[in-house]
Amino acid sequence: MAMDKPVCLIENTSQDELQVNQEALNILSSIKQPVVVVAIVGMYRTGKSYLMNRLTGKRTGFSLGSTIQSETKGIWMWCVPHPCKNNCTLVLLDTEGLGDVEKGDQTHDTWIFALAVLLSSTFVYNSMGTINNEAVMSLHYVTELTEHIKVKSSREKEEETSSEYVRFFPSFVWAVRDFTLELELNGRTITADEYLENSLKLLKGHSKQIAFSNAPRECIRSYFPSRKCFVFDQPAPKEKLKVIEQLSDADLEPAFVKQTSDFCNYIFNHSKEKTITGGFTVTGTMLGNLAVTYADAIRSGQVPCLENAVLALSQIENSAAVEKSHALYRQLLGERVKLPTETQEELSSVHEGCLKEALQLFMARSFKDKDQLFQKDLMERIKEEYDRKCQENADLSRKHCITLLQQLWESLDQESFMRPGGYADYRVQVDSIIQQYRNAPGKGIQAEYALEIFMKDKNDLGLSILKADKNLTEQQKKLEEEKANAEMARFKAEVARKEQEDMAKRLEDAEKAHRENERQLLEKMEKDQKAAFEEHSRVLDQRLKEQKALMMEGFESKARLMEAQIQSLRSDLAAARSGGGICVLL
Repeated sequence: MAMDKPVCLIENTSQDELQVNQEALNILSSIKQPVVVVAIVGMYRTGKSYLMNRLTGKRTGFSLGSTIQSETKGIWMWCVPHPCKNNCTLVLLDTEGLGDVEKGDQTHDTWIFALAVLLSSTFVYNSMGTINNEAVMSLHYVTELTEHIKVKSSREKEEETSSEYVRFFPSFVWAVRDFTLELELNGRTITADEYLENSLKLLKGHSKQIAFSNAPRECIRSYFPSRKCFVFDQPAPKEKLKVIEQLSDADLEPAFVKQTSDFCNYIFNHSKEKTITGGFTVTGTMLGNLAVTYADAIRSGQVPCLENAVLALSQIENSAAVEKSHALYRQLLGERVKLPTETQEELSSVHEGCLKEALQLFMARSFKDKDQLFQKDLMERIKEEYDRKCQENADLSRKHCITLLQQLWESLDQESFMRPGGYADYRVQVDSIIQQYRNAPGKGIQAEYALEIFMKDKNDLGLSILKADKNLTEQQKKLEEEKANAEMARFKAEVARKEQEDMAKRLEDAEKAHRENERQLLEKMEKDQKAAFEEHSRVLDQRLKEQKALMMEGFESKARLMEAQIQSLRSDLAAARSGGGICVLL
């Protein structure tokens, strides 16, 4: 769904509650491809919306304003094709400014901050001036995240470690606006990233004030191990800032234009697709469902639980995957086979191809299908659909064959054979009809069965003609009757043989379906195992780097406290490497 302007994603109701806007939800529901989600937060009137507009390549879109009043309310969304990644959508989220004096509701600000973290894959914090202690302390929302976000539904807050949050949290970008200092430290030029890391170093000491100052630093380092910093000069003289959306790049400071370009290029080339635990990629549809789940939890007075959100999302996505995959199988089977088929093999071959494609769709869309319950449901539906198609194939074949036999039989004048010598002529005509019938194409799999039923129905007529034939002796009549019965027995045996072959083919189809299902499931489980392994490796690597940094900064006791986390992560990594006891439950 093309968007020429942003729409509100999370809005405030008249009861001052947060809820997802249906229009935005409809847009997200139409996006079936992966999404890169970039959210920006920061104090109000700091130019957040301008940066987001630059990411769309436009000057206007997200509301800018030129007064001290906050323009953006709630969270606004703009979905655009990703400029660097094919088959991917860039979702930009512009949030309500924090610290609005007219609003005066810190709890509301914290929820906006938390939702931006939960929904994004790249989280941009926008501030003015410098990254000094005051700027870091203004990020107190980070220290409150664990009070507003829960990882496990079954754990108490104090049992949850920062490494668990890292699996869910986005990468972090700090954008420092109107930066006037020189990037120098101890007499040498440093990068913006080094400036950020130096600002996040822990202060030494044991006073309450130092502990209070270190809290947001520790949280940023623990929850956002992937960090980046950009500094921006003032874009233009103050009098021009009121109409900045009307200014071209030629009207802006060259340094600011380059800095903005560097920022946009970094976002385009380094921001990853939104994922959830286990490495599963989020689509637009899934993002909309996540937003609803989180907003509903907040509105009901609960703390959003990441585990519950993923579970709820898996239920929604897996149910949709079953429906879509079943519909695809049904559609493909209807398009690729013309009934009645000449053989069961023909229908079986088409079924096999349709099953494979339906399973591929299911595997691509489903995730966290515990005990493969949804996959089993899909396989049962496909089996029922195939059985119905086989029955329809048989019914159409039988109906066509009976009609054909009736048409051929119409040329037979039954009364003309009630005479001496009539039975021999009758048999010649019947044999001719049978031969014409067998030579006719397109009869399908019920050809022999229909012939048996039809000839059984005409058996009494044959016996009547036989009895009426005065040229035949009783012995001859007895022999002819035995011959007719033997022919019926051959028809019956042929039908039984054909039915046995078709049943064997159906059983073979079921076995093939099971093997294909098992093959694709194993492929998916191996893929999921690899994603889990990479996630565990990433988190462990981040914890080790943070532990090393603490040691280098002289915080040995804090570094030692991380050892339990690291050992637990190593155990998780070992389990992921071995497959965690992967088994197929089909």
